[in-house]
Amino acid sequence: MAIGKEIVELQKKLGYTFRDISYLELALTHTSYTNEQRSRGINVSSNERLEFLGDAVLELCVSEYLYSEFKKHREGALTKMRQNLVCEKTLAKIAAELNLGDYINVGHGEELTDCRKRPKLLADAMEAIIGAVYLDCGRAGDTWREVIISLYKDEFNLIGSVQNTDCKTRLQQLVEQDGSSVLEYRIIKTTGPEHKKSFTVAAFINNNEVGRGEAGSKKDAEMQAAAAALSLFGVNI
Repeated sequence: MAIGKEIVELQKKLGYTFRDISYLELALTHTSYTNEQRSRGINVSSNERLEFLGDAVLELCVSEYLYSEFKKHREGALTKMRQNLVCEKTLAKIAAELNLGDYINVGHGEELTDCRKRPKLLADAMEAIIGAVYLDCGRAGDTWREVIISLYKDEFNLIGSVQNTDCKTRLQQLVEQDGSSVLEYRIIKTTGPEHKKSFTVAAFINNNEVGRGEAGSKKDAEMQAAAAALSLFGVNI
């Protein structure tokens, strides 16, 4: 088990000191370690239930943040932003920055597979830690939110800069460099009632589709399509 100096070290990285350290210890316990201990007659719980809780807590916190910070964005755009923030890739990235894999308790069999760098294992443990912080805070106050927002600071800054970038202008400039290419946006599909429509828009260069976006307004959908096209061309947005 990760104990002593390791636990203290991890808490400093998290920016949070647990009142009940057993929550953190549980969050760091992978099922492979649990199964191994049970085969020896030792009853140890895994972090799966905390992972379940942490997933919901993280989604709530991120949703609140996006709702507050991006007041002009419609539901579709906010949903896509949230999906990018709570996905396995982002969670694993944050976990890797904390070197979280070094602190997770895994079974000896898993240890041989270099599992500590596996994105799913890191992402699951990250969610479990968020659940652990939530429970340790007593479910009251804003401390657990502050911890999550701190962990996500770089990701929030990144998504903010992306949203503030005029992707359509950048894509137009890229197309104009060729001198003979033509960029246009076409509405592919419109769904939903009149008061809450959703538009699917595709960006085309010389009649070849290069990106697609979906949002509650044509403008936002076009912006997403342009961003997808820029990503296709390897442009850092």
